[in-house]
Amino acid sequence: MPLPKPVTALAPPMPATLIERFAAIVGARYAITDPGDQAPYLRDDRSLYHGRTSLVVRPGSTDEVAAVMALAHETGTPVVPQGGATGLVGGHVPHETGAEIVLSLNRMTTVRAVDPAGNTMTVDAGVTLQQAQDAAAAVGRLFPLNIGSKGSCTIGGNLSTNAGGTQAVAYGMARDLVLGLEVVLADGRIWHGLRTLKKDNTGYDLKHLFMGAEGTLGIITAAVLKLYPAPRSIEAAWVAVPSPEAGLALLNAAQERAGPSVTGFELMPRNLFEFVLRHLAGARDPLAEASPWYCLMELSTASAAGLRETLEEILAAGFEEGIVTDAALADTIDQRNTFWRLREGMSEVQKLEGGSIKHDVSVPVAAVPDFIAKAVAACYAYMPDCRPVPFGHLGDGNIHFNVSQPVGMDKAAFLDHWDAVQTIVHDIVGEFGGSISAEHGIGRMKRDLLPGVKDPVAMDIMRQVKAVLDPKGILNPGKVL
Repeated sequence: MPLPKPVTALAPPMPATLIERFAAIVGARYAITDPGDQAPYLRDDRSLYHGRTSLVVRPGSTDEVAAVMALAHETGTPVVPQGGATGLVGGHVPHETGAEIVLSLNRMTTVRAVDPAGNTMTVDAGVTLQQAQDAAAAVGRLFPLNIGSKGSCTIGGNLSTNAGGTQAVAYGMARDLVLGLEVVLADGRIWHGLRTLKKDNTGYDLKHLFMGAEGTLGIITAAVLKLYPAPRSIEAAWVAVPSPEAGLALLNAAQERAGPSVTGFELMPRNLFEFVLRHLAGARDPLAEASPWYCLMELSTASAAGLRETLEEILAAGFEEGIVTDAALADTIDQRNTFWRLREGMSEVQKLEGGSIKHDVSVPVAAVPDFIAKAVAACYAYMPDCRPVPFGHLGDGNIHFNVSQPVGMDKAAFLDHWDAVQTIVHDIVGEFGGSISAEHGIGRMKRDLLPGVKDPVAMDIMRQVKAVLDPKGILNPGKVL
């Protein structure tokens, strides 16, 4: 697997006097030194990375974050910022050396302001995505970022990794949903950028430096988020299609008829759906007969009328054109939620089928069918019994091209092929002008791959920006760059 080998040379323990200085900033209660209490902060959900640290600090305010960073800058102490710890590429996990401290933002959970008239909301970085969605809904508004870990991931982490999710087809990525940021820099200075302006053309748009930087340039402590009118009408359909080409044709037809009302469009293969039916409690096939591919299509609008008819017209035309072979329409919110539960369960159930070599990639939307066909064929040519399960956000070209182990094969033996399979898939992504990271980020997992796919000038600019904003290299070292 493409994971850096654990470092056997451990850093010397942090001096007790320095621990005391950090603890004095946040309070002894929020300075964690016990290894057992530190454990949740030192690993990722996939258990691919297991780090060490002398200290976890949990500041309760931006001023405390700034004071921690000022002391870290003074003493040259490396810091790993952490939100909800739901990242998938190791960006939030400290290294095995124990040289870094972890700075968790999970105490900073205040919704500072909600302005339904201005369609904005200002929140602390530690507010979970679910809490942000609920605060918006309480005033009749929508915050449209939506990912499976919304109950535990945080806004700071979402922005630091530029999260994507199921509604990016209509609303864009996390960075597209932000008007302003508050950021603590490596030396402890605070950039007060919490602007609510829709238009502000006064020089460089600094907020975009920090979104997607994975905590390597600064620590996001608060954000002004964009809100939208809450949808009054939502319609969803689980649709059988004969191929990814048919799914793409259905997407195009839906967008031509419904425009921005197409707020979700997912593509899934039958073999992965069978994983769901085997392992997800209570899962049932919405359709009477199996299909090689499925789409989950959702339309939503602030208007109260006409959306069901639009959905039915889209599907009827699809039947006539042969791009739709069957469909189930949600008649209730519970049925809609059932459809999405089937889709969202597709990540977790892969664990129960053995080893999985994962790829979070994107290609131009129009190229998705050809990319899937070529990558699947290449994987079968390399390992005939492997089980490719490409699925994801067809509407924005983001496909999670995962490969499950052959039935009966030893898991460890299969995962030994990670580098070879990854090279096969990423090379094909490159042929289509795609990206090796669509929404999960770079972290540690893809750090060494980045120079091979990124423009050399872009890499040079990134290194120069890092050197200016973090000259001592203390912010999340060894991640991204």
